[in-house]
Amino acid sequence: MIASQTTTEASPTGFTHKQILTILTGLMLGMLLAALDQTIVATAIRTIADDLNGYALQAWVTTAYLITATLATPLYGKLSDMYGRKPFFMGAITIFVVGSLLCTIAQSMYMLAAFRAFQGLGAGGLMSLALAIMGDIVAPRERAKYQGYFLAVFGTSSVVGPVLGGLLAGQSSILGISGWRWVFLVNVPVGIAALVVVFRVLHLPRVTKPMVRVDWWGVLALVVGIVPLLIVAEQGRDWGWGSVASVACYVVGVAGVVAFIAVEAALRDAALIPLRMFKNSTFALGVVISVVVGAAMFGGITLVPQYLQVDRGSSPTMAGLQMLPLVLGLMTGSIVSGQLIARTGRYRAYPLIGSAMLTLGLFLLHYVTADTHMWVVMVFMAITGFGLGNLMQPLTLALQNALPPADMGVSTAAATFFRQIGGTMGVAVFLSILFAQLGPNISHELQVSATTPAFQQAVREGLHSTNPTDVALSRGLVNHDVSAAGGVLQDSSVVQKLSPELARPFKVGFADAMSTVFLSVTVMAFVAFVLVLFWKEVPLRLTAGIQARADAERAAVE
Repeated sequence: MIASQTTTEASPTGFTHKQILTILTGLMLGMLLAALDQTIVATAIRTIADDLNGYALQAWVTTAYLITATLATPLYGKLSDMYGRKPFFMGAITIFVVGSLLCTIAQSMYMLAAFRAFQGLGAGGLMSLALAIMGDIVAPRERAKYQGYFLAVFGTSSVVGPVLGGLLAGQSSILGISGWRWVFLVNVPVGIAALVVVFRVLHLPRVTKPMVRVDWWGVLALVVGIVPLLIVAEQGRDWGWGSVASVACYVVGVAGVVAFIAVEAALRDAALIPLRMFKNSTFALGVVISVVVGAAMFGGITLVPQYLQVDRGSSPTMAGLQMLPLVLGLMTGSIVSGQLIARTGRYRAYPLIGSAMLTLGLFLLHYVTADTHMWVVMVFMAITGFGLGNLMQPLTLALQNALPPADMGVSTAAATFFRQIGGTMGVAVFLSILFAQLGPNISHELQVSATTPAFQQAVREGLHSTNPTDVALSRGLVNHDVSAAGGVLQDSSVVQKLSPELARPFKVGFADAMSTVFLSVTVMAFVAFVLVLFWKEVPLRLTAGIQARADAERAAVE
């Protein structure tokens, strides 16, 4: 039993504990669609690109999805506050499922990118609306017990996704359909189940809020501002951060953001993201913390599988399983903090613990080398995950609690939106640092290794090897050409094809580059810790969003 009330005892909003758990099932299924889809596709994208003859275009498939999902998030929040959450949540699931079906029939990478963009329009509402609906039916103090299950969904997807993605993409065909197309097809039964559950059990009161015009000018300005910035975040490493294309994206993006702020200021309460929310110091600082945490979280979590696959030689499937300590740490931190928040009604300690543990875990990971015992790496991952579990849930809870219940949708969507922005920028920056370090580090290690008798012997043997990768590298080294180090930037699987002695400089160079990046991510996590020190705690409300709005309406009438 995860709540104090009995199965049949109704909460102030009229939902029993059993009904809340049933609704929670539907919400979790909806969130699972988005969470699982990203990890499955990330594992299978290379196979997909090869089959569709578009290896160089695979980044655009990810970027298209990311752009529409990010842009749609605040719009879902605003519209759900105006017209009710259920129709938009069901609409988001429907769009996502239809987009998944379209992806299964893609015949080129351009078609797949377009269909992924459509799919992202649905994904933008899955997480934020699920959290907002929970805010409607469960009071903040009790909500902490339930929201841990949402984090469990994301934790589970980070393990199951790579395993499932590798399994499906590795099959030439399943029931006469190409294996990689099942990566998208598996969303259909999950989405239908979510629709059925939500339709049957989620009965929310009709929204009586006076209708206001939709801030379409704000949406347009946000598109102009965010799209170029997301594109350059994803493509800037290939283009060059100071290239003409990148600079053009910066200029257009900044102009769009300025225009968006001007539109939001003019429209006041009708704005997509009302600027008055940022006058609340708890919410404003919480948003900043969300951006920083998003950068540290996504930056750190993205790096760990890279280390496992390149240095440890793990397949994407095995790397997903090896991430289990991080997931278990995340789930443990989330469940423990949720239970304690529900009992005490206080949450300030947990973001402090979470950001401190996240900083510690990332700092420890920067000591990981190519020779570090796997159990040590897993302990460091568990510490990092435990920090995230104590940080993410209280952060969302505090942002929802900081503003009036009438703003539940827009506040939840804003928190999700800014965390996604932080995550996107963080991944772009930290991967850029990684690749900037990687080439020089590997070249240096190759030069150092070339002076050792064991490596010299390996090169001589490589010249006559039956392994073409060994032959190519050995010939390059004999001709004093260390440009072979650049090959790993294009295809990290090269490392696994080399004999152990020849592969070692690559693994050491990669681990050293990872160490530098983890240290950079640690600095970001420490910034989050410092910000949390100045974050003021607001007592958690004892009434859910629906009940609080009803009480406010009655008070206004009286």
